[in-house]
Amino acid sequence: MNKAATGDKLALRDLDRQLPAPAPVLSPDAVEPGSVGAGSVGAGSVGVGSVGVGSKVTLHFALKLADQQLIDSNFDSSPASLIIGSGDMLPGFERVLLGKKAGDTIEALIPAAEAFGVVNPDNQQRFPHFRFPPDLALTENLMIEFTDAGGYKQAGRVTSIGKQYVEIDFNHPLAGRDIVFTATIHNVEPRS
Repeated sequence: MNKAATGDKLALRDLDRQLPAPAPVLSPDAVEPGSVGAGSVGAGSVGVGSVGVGSKVTLHFALKLADQQLIDSNFDSSPASLIIGSGDMLPGFERVLLGKKAGDTIEALIPAAEAFGVVNPDNQQRFPHFRFPPDLALTENLMIEFTDAGGYKQAGRVTSIGKQYVEIDFNHPLAGRDIVFTATIHNVEPRS
């Protein structure tokens, strides 16, 4: 249900689920073989048939919180395919796949900073009530999509509702959380 705030270029939409943040885009050509740095995935020392930057990997995966609460999984459905270094997967998750081969199963704890990021206090903002449509039922934890004047969309979660202001957290819903990443690799195709 799309709604536009009166007098503003802010568009709001109720979301019935949490939206993931877009993954940073990494071009396989932009990464030097063997280099691993903040925000990059390096080819490392990988052998023939093993996962490296540019490889097409087909896998089943599961994401859990450290307390084993399941966040997402495709183990009950078809495996996913992705190109390592293309931005399909966050670099912290790609790093643990490097050097692995078809048939390998991995489980790794990905620290928050390498998963969905740390909580950034600058991403927590206050908006006056009049910026929201009067018929929007604001509740804590409601996910709302904001659109700025440039057309960029960003989901935010309502964290507090006061008499005059609504506090919104634009951090990824999993920011600040360590993630347990489990994957079974079914196929690895070399960079074409």
